[in-house]
Amino acid sequence: MKKVLMGHNFVKEGFASLEGKFELIYPEDKLFKKEEIIERISDVDAFVPNFSFRTDAEIIDAAHNLKLIANYGVGYDNIDVEYAAEKGITVTNAPQSVLEPTAELCFAIMIATARKVAYYNHKLHNGIRLDWGLYGDLGVPLYGQTLGIYGMGRIGQAVARRAVASGMKIIYHNRHALPKEIEDKYDARFVDFDTLLKESDVLSLHAPSTDETYHLIGETEFGKMKETAILINTARGTLVDTQALVKALKTGQIYAAGLDVYENEPKIPQELIELDNVVLSPHAGTKTYAARLDMQHEVAKNIINFFEGGKIDKVN
Repeated sequence: MKKVLMGHNFVKEGFASLEGKFELIYPEDKLFKKEEIIERISDVDAFVPNFSFRTDAEIIDAAHNLKLIANYGVGYDNIDVEYAAEKGITVTNAPQSVLEPTAELCFAIMIATARKVAYYNHKLHNGIRLDWGLYGDLGVPLYGQTLGIYGMGRIGQAVARRAVASGMKIIYHNRHALPKEIEDKYDARFVDFDTLLKESDVLSLHAPSTDETYHLIGETEFGKMKETAILINTARGTLVDTQALVKALKTGQIYAAGLDVYENEPKIPQELIELDNVVLSPHAGTKTYAARLDMQHEVAKNIINFFEGGKIDKVN
């Protein structure tokens, strides 16, 4: 029977489809440490990593029988994918199950940031004075505003669907324009990167962490954005230069930001925490029980299909 090493002590319900087909090896505690993975991975056939450490060359070299790394999530910057490919190991991800939950949280953060929901909530809960007058502590609208989407893939389109329903206009930037039938669904307009920065009332990032996207948004880019603009990042923390963001928020170069991801998670710079014009959440895009189970089901499907010859979500 083939062995599957689970990096995390997942709820068993989510991997019920693997029972009886594979020997599943779970940690006794919350998760395996890196040294524990190295000790156990030698003869396993598939590995489901956690995000506490990178599945790097050291781990891969210790895996003498490994054929599949089935990632729990859509992003796979926690894995040395190129080295895995060199060793003949397939890497899969779980793109479908994260789609709607991540888009949902993204739009929630967008509303909370624009309409100052988190700001009001914090002040009221802590007994801090708010201006209840007609023109005090005003937020900004989303209805009628332009949402700029960097990375109009599946999650970007799910965000666009919510935005269109709320009366927003859509512009986007990808490497290439989308087919017209997809653009027509959202009445979306393809623009170059500079235009995206200059025209967006809200700029939402939906790109993976790569060398190309590292610090995609920095001091130069903030300088091109509207002073009334809002930046939303629910993708990867490395897309934004944190120090440049802090400066832009402090100086009023942009209006506000909503963040679910950070450069050095779970550490968040104190300067960001202290700002009133930034909404923070703890990488919570899929943080519902239903979403977690759906992700496990998708991982399990990749494992079964890989060994039985079905369709998989291969990334290398």
